[in-house]
Amino acid sequence: MTTKLYINGQWVESTSKQIIDVINPATEEVFETLAAANASDVDAAVKAAREAFDNGPWPKMSGAERAVILRKMATGITKRLVELSNLEVKDNGKPYPEAQWDIEDTAGTFEFYAGLAEQLDTEPEEVIDLPEPRFSSTVSREPIGVAGAIIPWNFPMLMAAWKVAPALAAGCCMVLKPSEVTSLTCLALGDIANEAGLPKGVLNIITGLGKDAGQALTEHPGVDKLAFTGSVPTGAHIMQVAAKQIKNISLELGGKSPLVVFEDSDIEKAVEWIMFGVFWNQGQVCSSTSRVLVQESLYPALMARLIEETKKIKIGAGDQDGVLLGPLVNKDQFEKVKQAIKRGIDDGATLAVGGGVPAGFDKGYYLEPTIFTDMPQDSWIWQEEIFGPVVCVKSFKTEQEAIEMANDSRFGLAAAVMSQDEDRCTRVAKAFRAGIVWVNCSQPTFCEAPWGGYKQSGIGRELGKWGFNNYLETKQITRFNSDEPWGWYIK
Repeated sequence: MTTKLYINGQWVESTSKQIIDVINPATEEVFETLAAANASDVDAAVKAAREAFDNGPWPKMSGAERAVILRKMATGITKRLVELSNLEVKDNGKPYPEAQWDIEDTAGTFEFYAGLAEQLDTEPEEVIDLPEPRFSSTVSREPIGVAGAIIPWNFPMLMAAWKVAPALAAGCCMVLKPSEVTSLTCLALGDIANEAGLPKGVLNIITGLGKDAGQALTEHPGVDKLAFTGSVPTGAHIMQVAAKQIKNISLELGGKSPLVVFEDSDIEKAVEWIMFGVFWNQGQVCSSTSRVLVQESLYPALMARLIEETKKIKIGAGDQDGVLLGPLVNKDQFEKVKQAIKRGIDDGATLAVGGGVPAGFDKGYYLEPTIFTDMPQDSWIWQEEIFGPVVCVKSFKTEQEAIEMANDSRFGLAAAVMSQDEDRCTRVAKAFRAGIVWVNCSQPTFCEAPWGGYKQSGIGRELGKWGFNNYLETKQITRFNSDEPWGWYIK
């Protein structure tokens, strides 16, 4: 069966008549097909969103009215928790407990932004203090318009929620383009939106290739704002295209995040957070703390424990009990990570553990969790994002050296520090050039807090009130309140 596109509140065929195979990364078997949208389909979706925004009820509704529907969408997601989690496992490859966590967070994101929508109703217009008494000025916020969202394959439904929920809460209408690699749970949002009573055209979902559907959405003049999560090269391309129309954008891009472990850290806790920071979701995480820096005196003992525990990780299909490392998402990513590992070996880094296909896996895109040591600081594997279960570990001597090594990157998405000295943790956290910093942990993410990075890791912030502000424009209204003539031209 081929899925359809969700446009203007209805499921419709793609005019391209082309399809994309959906492959289970655990078995390499095709289990579904997607409609491949083209520019004509994108145009229909944008026009539906444009009509819904310009002439429909959604942007004119109160925040409380929008919140009711957002909460119904959250409830709809929760009711289908098991179904959606299993679908994510089959489509993406992640272990079931991770998928369930993602879907629960997806529902939580809609709940959170329902609350912010309600706050809009109680947000007074800001009165500006002016030096000229004959004038008064107020500032208000209103929805930005039609938003286009392009999301990645690593957290499909959750990344969709990070954009869809704040956009709808703000009163915007949206065209959502999920990754062609993992579109199925995103498509489920169409049925959930219908059941929740979302007006037609407010949310449209198009599946297809980036070069066709993604490019058409990026270029469409009917789109007021673009939100993208993905690779740096694609983000740079979107930025170039958007610049031609001076289109509002927010970009959440790649990372090569450091985790600094000082000598006073508890080894067991450090090993746990190092592993969680790089092997969660098979390392396919933009904020993955895949550059680990360990103080010299702790390095030998920590490495021994890290290697020991890494060897114990259970690898397998995500629907199997106890599995903590599933297959990579598809063949392309599998080959890219294998090539990255080979490059690390060829460049002289020491392969401490892993590096190959685990024994007994003839089918599926499985790789062993991999640890490299002894690589130069300017080596490719230390500097570039691999997006797989691969971690690079180096030692350092002093706090200042650790900070300099951590910040020596074109990325600045996230960073982490571990120490029992709270003052040191605070100093180092402030010194990191990164948008997200974890202290004595790695990767926990809360929708109440801002998410985004410095340098080539992106522009703007998602989540929290910051993510909400992405979809709101600021409007000044200034009044002349005097009966006196202005008297510039007419005396």
